Amino acid sequence: MSYLKLAFCTVLLALVVVMLGAYTRLSDAGLGCPDWPGCYGHLTVPETPTEIQKAQNAFPGQIVEAPKAWKEMIHRYFAGALGILILVLAVWAVVRKRTIHTQPVILPILLVLLVAFQVVLGMWTVTWKVLPIVVSAHLLGGFAILALLWYLFLKTNTKTLQPIQAFYLKPWVVMGLCILIVQIFLGAWTSTTYSALACQDFPYCHGSLFPPLALQQAFQLFQPIGINYEGGVLETPVRITIQMMHRYGAFITALYLGMLGLWIVFANKTEGLRSTAGVLLVLLVLQVLLGIANVMMKLPLSMAVAHNGVAALLLLTLLTLIYKLRGMNRHVTV
Repeated sequence: MSYLKLAFCTVLLALVVVMLGAYTRLSDAGLGCPDWPGCYGHLTVPETPTEIQKAQNAFPGQIVEAPKAWKEMIHRYFAGALGILILVLAVWAVVRKRTIHTQPVILPILLVLLVAFQVVLGMWTVTWKVLPIVVSAHLLGGFAILALLWYLFLKTNTKTLQPIQAFYLKPWVVMGLCILIVQIFLGAWTSTTYSALACQDFPYCHGSLFPPLALQQAFQLFQPIGINYEGGVLETPVRITIQMMHRYGAFITALYLGMLGLWIVFANKTEGLRSTAGVLLVLLVLQVLLGIANVMMKLPLSMAVAHNGVAALLLLTLLTLIYKLRGMNRHVTV
């Protein structure tokens, strides 16, 4: 297998891990295993009566729920495989650099360090009982790994993804990327504080487009450690604030990225940019529809997971635009 193919396969695996993480979190299986990295002291889930009894003796008060535990462990298995592939990419990059001088090296090494931090966040997610700031950081870390892997793939695939000289667009695309990252954080915070169903009507929230907001309480990122945050602990007005900030952010994100995509499609004559902008617009419409459907249909699991997945694809699409907007004479190896 070539380095390029391995990089692409790793990107696909990273996307699967992000989706599995969303599925685990949204199905309330984040504490399916109360310990880490095993599950009740096992590498698999205890299922026999003897194993279950031993698990309950070792973790008093903890009810062994095999379906939830398996969701958590499958996510860990895939995440572990992803970490191994990223390590292989980093080692291989160092070796390839000796003969291929354009081979990115810093980027795959950075990915290894990010995976190590992500492992720590995964452990804290369990030991600190799904503390919202830790779970949100874990989610953002997954998105960051996926994004960097995709950028590594783009930089490696120089034969078919030649950069385009259209520098005037780059600041606007970078601004769109920053807006999207903020919106992804707002979505993560909405999910990890269990605020997704605080408003069950759309576009209103309990009959108002601008309900009273408790901003100070809604974004207290650092909360006490030791409390079990599964199911959420915030009061309803605070959850409403978090949900509405996510909606306001979604409106700003959709408006900006929509205008940016249309600008590129209709004002730019470069086919490579127009096709990528077209993909951006399609994903944006799909994401808006999924967001509305999640509210109107009371957060069905499949749609909620898809909402996370499309957000990841939007991120990769913007990164592709940024890569294509790098000039040939400004190509710098990272």
